[in-house]
Amino acid sequence: MVRKDLQDLVRRRLWELARTPEDAARMARWVIPPETLKRMARSGGASFISEGLAEFLARALDVPENRVRRAAGLPLVPDDRESITTRPHLRLVPRTGDER
Repeated sequence: MVRKDLQDLVRRRLWELARTPEDAARMARWVIPPETLKRMARSGGASFISEGLAEFLARALDVPENRVRRAAGLPLVPDDRESITTRPHLRLVPRTGDER
């Protein structure tokens, strides 16, 4: 199941970003060759990565490293961004002369 999660992540992110395997390999500083990314995204193929490649694959797919690690079944790394809470910081300001 873990291998399918990684395969689904690679295929989905390449599609969402409209990124070719060559573009993704360039984003990963050519550490992961385009042929490997093509194989990882292909249906029916089993995919797995080592801990050392998780960072570069995350960069290629434009996702946090822990998302790749989770999909690959690797141990998570500490991430300072996990403690950040986000919510809308919008304030509605009525137009002048608006009766509402």
